[in-house]
Amino acid sequence: MRILPIPCLSDNYAYLVHREGSDEAIVVDPSESEPVLRALDAEGLRLVAILNTHHHHDHVGGNEGLRARLGELPVYAHASDAGRVPAQTERVEEGQVVRAAGLEFTTLHVPGHTLGAVSYQVEDAVFTGDTLFIGGCGRLFEGTPEGMVASLGKLAALPPSTRVFCGHEYTVNNLRFAHTVEPDNEAISRKLTKAQEARERGEPTVGSTMGEELETNPFLRCDASAVRARFPGDGRAEVFAAVRRAKDSFR
Repeated sequence: MRILPIPCLSDNYAYLVHREGSDEAIVVDPSESEPVLRALDAEGLRLVAILNTHHHHDHVGGNEGLRARLGELPVYAHASDAGRVPAQTERVEEGQVVRAAGLEFTTLHVPGHTLGAVSYQVEDAVFTGDTLFIGGCGRLFEGTPEGMVASLGKLAALPPSTRVFCGHEYTVNNLRFAHTVEPDNEAISRKLTKAQEARERGEPTVGSTMGEELETNPFLRCDASAVRARFPGDGRAEVFAAVRRAKDSFR
């Protein structure tokens, strides 16, 4: 399986996913159609499906343009997002398997950023949209701290080797914040340096692993003693909410 990140808008990623040796591909979260069309042409791939992680325009804005150029492709999104995702044809639920391009994508319902947010797990990778970022997580526009903690816990339970592909290039800023939360965490320092070097080379930082996120992402570390010392609370959701408030005002 090959995963090709496609930069879109100012800091979004869409992803082309296909089996090696096959010309069939799916795209995850096409915020724009033109960058995806250019990548398909450059790679000699044929798009067979669109997978959306949630309804926000910067993840679905290319749906209609792709269908206008390539035909009536199936468009997958959570059942609760029907009417909110342009051109949605398929309604997915927790645990449903999407079979396309010779691959099987398992749907994980992860409400928090939005109520209809989903992630798609395929082989050794997971596409998390705006639920889990590298070093961070999405703002709670529709969900609750309790719900987001449960959703992040569902993702954190995936095998540590699972590669994480998220919706935005926020990694350096996220890890700068993580370093303020745990200044003595050497794994965060190493990952921040690596991310800064990648961005200086013009390379994406996506493709972290769940194991790395468990070591460096403060939103997955609400039980860590250093995090609780900085953000005390009666339970994981309360600690999470305090960390999220701090990140919301971090510059």
